[in-house]
Amino acid sequence: MAKKSVASLQTSSKRLTKAIKMVKSPKSGAYTFVESVMTPELVNDWLNKK
Repeated sequence: MAKKSVASLQTSSKRLTKAIKMVKSPKSGAYTFVESVMTPELVNDWLNKK
């Protein structure tokens, strides 16, 4: 699980964070990465959601 604030994602008045998490596929067992751009307040909820 990673959380990173990126300067290029900062727009006029909003601060955005790009969150990346590893998700294990139930069929193959391989891991994939899921990325999402959101406000910093929503990151912990998104990372804890399965």
